[in-house]
Amino acid sequence: MRSVLAAFGVIAVLAISPTGRFGPRADASTGTIPLNCARACLEDLVNQYLAALVAHDPKRLPLSGDVIYTENDQVLDVGDGFWKTAESIGNYKHVFADPEFGQVVFMGTMHEAGAPLLMSLRLRVELGRITEIESIYYRQGGGGPSGIADLDKPGYKAEDIWFKSIPPAQRLSRQEMISIADAYFSGLQKNDGKGVNGTGTYPFTNDCHRVENGAPTTNVPRPPNEPPDAINGFALDCMSQFKLGYYFVVQSIHHRRYPLVDQERGVVWSHAVFDQGTVNSGTLSDGRKYTFRGFNRPSSILVTEAFLIENGKIRRVEMIGPSVTYHLTSPWAGGRSGN
Repeated sequence: MRSVLAAFGVIAVLAISPTGRFGPRADASTGTIPLNCARACLEDLVNQYLAALVAHDPKRLPLSGDVIYTENDQVLDVGDGFWKTAESIGNYKHVFADPEFGQVVFMGTMHEAGAPLLMSLRLRVELGRITEIESIYYRQGGGGPSGIADLDKPGYKAEDIWFKSIPPAQRLSRQEMISIADAYFSGLQKNDGKGVNGTGTYPFTNDCHRVENGAPTTNVPRPPNEPPDAINGFALDCMSQFKLGYYFVVQSIHHRRYPLVDQERGVVWSHAVFDQGTVNSGTLSDGRKYTFRGFNRPSSILVTEAFLIENGKIRRVEMIGPSVTYHLTSPWAGGRSGN
């Protein structure tokens, strides 16, 4: 499509070095975003994007002439796809910002065809204009657990711990944070309970909790009449799941990317593709045999994952992940393959 894919490599190079900080508010009338755009400015840019989206009018935004736009890793023209069907902004909204690299992301609900859906959105700003728009949508019934309706209830919001400000002297470096997030994927891929790359450890706090597509997938209360020895992965915490080798079904996590690091809030925003379904039976680390029902055909999940990191460990994970074509190859540059 045009020279879009060829431009990916150029943008990947630009992503290596920080861009300038961009101005107080994007102005679509001038087609630029002024200089010195810090967190509040980037968050406001998300609001402007969402407003333009439900108005079905990309002309309201300061877009670069060669802006790259994707929906679930499919390259489209801005104005196509969800731009034509979006009805309204939902009630759940979670935003992270990376002023140093001119990036801002959104995780929340939108409305389409009379129903809520989950959207992850990443905007990149360079030289005063939006140059990258990466959006991923999870619609009800799109595979796996789902709690979209609960997220979209009026007044619902993420836990306060996501919004704290870490004192500068206590912040981890960008690379340290990315390494911790990547260790999550390395520990999950062909999960055997032996720790990240056989180290015996996983980077979790004792109270780590994960939400996937709006539904909790850790620390879920067991049903009242469930046998005490029943294998119920969702009843476990993050560490216990990984040490049990519960996720052996995930055979590869590839095209891992970490485009945004919100150092002030201790958050890493990641994208990856999970390949699964070719192995559905295995032996857990405690010697018990286990079979995942339904995981008997090749499938993949296009994952957006936000990691909240405290003192070098992951405390919270929030994910949006629709089902996609098996072994999907992402058009976005900069990802690396799993083993």
